[in-house]
Amino acid sequence: MHSIINARLRRCSGLFTIQWLDGQISAITPQPDRLAAQADDRVLDAQGHLVIAPFVEPHIHLDAALTAGEPRWNQSGTLFEGIECWAERKAMVTHEDTKRRAHETIRMLAMHGIQHVRTHVDVTEPGLATLKAMLEVRDECRSTLDLQIVAFPQEGIESFANGRALMTEAVELGVDAVGGIPHFENTREQGVSSVHFLMDLAERHGRLVDVHCDETDDPSSRFLEVLAEVTRVKGMGARVTASHTTAMGSYDNAYCSKLFRVLRQAGLNFISCPTESIHLQGRFDTYPKRRGLTRVPELDRAGLNVCFAQDSIVDPWYPLGNGNIVRILDAGLHICHMLGYEDLQRALDFVTDHSAKAMALDERYGIALGRPANMLLLSADSDHELLRTQGHAVVSIRHGRVIMRRPVAEAVLV
Repeated sequence: MHSIINARLRRCSGLFTIQWLDGQISAITPQPDRLAAQADDRVLDAQGHLVIAPFVEPHIHLDAALTAGEPRWNQSGTLFEGIECWAERKAMVTHEDTKRRAHETIRMLAMHGIQHVRTHVDVTEPGLATLKAMLEVRDECRSTLDLQIVAFPQEGIESFANGRALMTEAVELGVDAVGGIPHFENTREQGVSSVHFLMDLAERHGRLVDVHCDETDDPSSRFLEVLAEVTRVKGMGARVTASHTTAMGSYDNAYCSKLFRVLRQAGLNFISCPTESIHLQGRFDTYPKRRGLTRVPELDRAGLNVCFAQDSIVDPWYPLGNGNIVRILDAGLHICHMLGYEDLQRALDFVTDHSAKAMALDERYGIALGRPANMLLLSADSDHELLRTQGHAVVSIRHGRVIMRRPVAEAVLV
């Protein structure tokens, strides 16, 4: 039996002891008082800090990670030049290169307490060599984190040669989710057709859906309404995610009043990538310059599930990143004007519970009896304090085994 003592749990008062056996949580017990530290390597003293379920990264591109500047840099900083750069780099990709960069990036994520990841993998590639490499990575990293793979048609489904056949083959190879990029298709008609195709494909094979949707400042890009309506009709809301939806930041309020009615009826999930979007969007503006994010607070207040993600780490679309999801949360709350008292008390929802819901993790996630002993000890005692101090996960436990420790350095004024 192993345990954590003197732990704080989110939305609970007082201190707790959490115990686990054979990789499963066996007891969660309130403590009347703080317990004395024990010289026992089976007992971890949380010292009054938060213990939470692991961080979740619901949207990243591991296949493109660590390729920035190869063969050239994205000089304009736009989404579309990034796609051009990646098309050139993709011609240089090998099986070993893909796996090496993916595993290196996974280590970064794990060092920051992330144990659940959804990665989009480009399948606009005859032979699907990159996808096959990433399917191997999914199996090889299981001791570190759970990896979901989305079949992502980076250069389109209808606009790319044999796009439909490649998507279908990717699903048959065993991806977890079906993706799309309707705003990148050559015409609106092709974009609409691609949404119907990918939703039918996912429904037929029992897969999740995660669509790059309206990732542009163009207010006339309105594929979200199509995705939402197809989701509503099929009753697939819990299994469908709309990523980015940055055009929503440019929609007028009259249109959004109608759109939100359909979104609530559909009940789909949303993922915002704040650092990526603040970097890529607004590139065609002079001043005033748009933030280029979706309407995160409005979606949240409407009762829709919305979460934050990193999207890229040192690739043609974003030249920075180190796997720290708390950095993304901090930036997102700032950019979205969500630093009010109530938002700060529940801030971690956007990188934990909400993301787990979008990934349909269900009973595999959360600190509760009988669930996997996957948890983090944080460097602070509350959501607000973790953000204020720019804190970290200091211990990551997976299936009852410590997989990461981070020494907490303390500055001394001399």
